[in-house]
Amino acid sequence: MARNIQSLERAAAMLRLLAGGERRLGLSDIASSLGLAKGTAHGILRTLQQEGFVEQDDASGRYQLGAELLRLGTTYLDVHELRARALVWTDDLARSSGESTHLGVLHQQGVLIVHHVFRPDDSRQVLEIGAMQPLHCTALGKVLSAYDPVAHSEALESDRKAFTDRTVCELDEFEQILDITRARGYAADVEETWEGVASIAAPIHDRRRMPVGAVGITGAVERLCRDGELRPELIAAVRDCARAVSRDLGAGRF
Repeated sequence: MARNIQSLERAAAMLRLLAGGERRLGLSDIASSLGLAKGTAHGILRTLQQEGFVEQDDASGRYQLGAELLRLGTTYLDVHELRARALVWTDDLARSSGESTHLGVLHQQGVLIVHHVFRPDDSRQVLEIGAMQPLHCTALGKVLSAYDPVAHSEALESDRKAFTDRTVCELDEFEQILDITRARGYAADVEETWEGVASIAAPIHDRRRMPVGAVGITGAVERLCRDGELRPELIAAVRDCARAVSRDLGAGRF
């Protein structure tokens, strides 16, 4: 029988420890919990950190799980099941709204676009699959921050940069926006990220009723808004699309 590789066993035990205990642990805590010398534990942590599986807080020096591990943990759903389940519904949303449709998931303190349906006209457009959007000001990002505790934490710890004079950067105001998002079931971005551009997004849940992504539409303010307000029929269309994908993922009726 082939022998197990001890360093890999120790790395796996370290990841389980970080996943199951306090959000952040110091080197001494990790070493003592696993019965390792500090030098050995530090070497493994340094390697995991270089690969993105572990992150170290600059202020406290404590360690936590890294974004790369979170990305790998959701790769199957994000790339396969989530995108596959959303294909028909996002096509329908783009067609009914007349706007481009995006499907996003949490990745590295931002929103990773995993599917993009072009606006159904003859205008020149750029495929945005693989692009990253900020959590604090985009509609997709606000939805993830409102419903996903990990995304919420990432948004609070990230640099909430001002992209326009409408961008909300202050923590208290941002939290109020997330409360509103949860109360009404969708998020909006009206010139908070790009001038002249508005977005609407809603959350997607899986069979455990856990948030796994967000879907939304993006377009010119004059098309998405009427009399200074987002058009209610577009809000309804986005929410219906999110519910349909969620149902296909086994979430049941929301």
